[in-house]
Amino acid sequence: MTHTLFMKMCFILSVVGLFLTSLTVPVFAESPEKSTVSIGYQPSTHQLAFMTAYQKGWYNETLSPIGVSEIKVFNFPTGAPEMQAMLAGDLDFAYVGSAPFVTAVSNGLDAKIIASANTQGSDLVMKKDLSYEKPEDLKGKKIATFPAGTIQDTILREWLQANNIDPVNDVDIKAMGPGDATTAILAGQVDAVFLPHPAPVTVEKENAGRIIVHSGEMEKGHSCCVLVASGDMIRNHPDIVQEVLRLHLKATEYNNEHPDEAAEHMQALTSIDPKTVIQSLDEWDGSFEIDPTKITQSVDTFAKQQSELGYLKSEVSEADLFDLTFWNALDS
Repeated sequence: MTHTLFMKMCFILSVVGLFLTSLTVPVFAESPEKSTVSIGYQPSTHQLAFMTAYQKGWYNETLSPIGVSEIKVFNFPTGAPEMQAMLAGDLDFAYVGSAPFVTAVSNGLDAKIIASANTQGSDLVMKKDLSYEKPEDLKGKKIATFPAGTIQDTILREWLQANNIDPVNDVDIKAMGPGDATTAILAGQVDAVFLPHPAPVTVEKENAGRIIVHSGEMEKGHSCCVLVASGDMIRNHPDIVQEVLRLHLKATEYNNEHPDEAAEHMQALTSIDPKTVIQSLDEWDGSFEIDPTKITQSVDTFAKQQSELGYLKSEVSEADLFDLTFWNALDS
């Protein structure tokens, strides 16, 4: 009798335990609510996809049904301060150069590339009154470009070294954002600038310089800007990450078909003349390549180059830099 009662009690307790487990498991599986999404970008044609998606209201339209009520956007002059903001936890997504992203990951940034934004698309611009026939003509010159660890800084230094020019002793490289660098060459304070578009066209239109080398001539097919998602977004809000990636694809395709409208969207966020944007798209050597699988080798090259330049605190691998899960899910 006692044994039978004991068995019944064990059965009841086991059933209750299973019931409680069935109640609690979904609670832990649910993602915490995310009502605000923050996105960083830069004033470059490389990041037109973001500008079009934002100006057309696609972020609000697409993300509001899954709980996002506010989109916060932040404009950065270069990738270095943008990655500092992401390291501080201020950004959920970032349109940024792959090189400063590599540097940030080596410094502990918890984030991954989920898509490419473009390849190539920067130019070396020389003052009109200076002659240029070969890289050696740059010796003794003062060149403004983005800060250490950025795409432009990395490519410029590697290209100079490949042409037997010491980037430290043979030239004077000045770290500047696009606005300051453009002002500097217009004022004659530097001899050349190496900048992403549309800045080279701005200098041309002011009759202050001429494009002498495209970045694709320095490093063919190199990765440039990418779309990055924070680790928190990837782990806890994969539905939002997937939709942001879909919008990136949608906006890129839209811009390819409507460049004039894309230029208007860029003006709204940066005040850059749409005619300058269109001329930039006509003259640059860039491409709006968004498939991340096509830039993994280039980004790995940046990681090796930056390690040689002493920019990385630790070595990084492809697994540290990319999450292709969301891209692969687009097919389904």
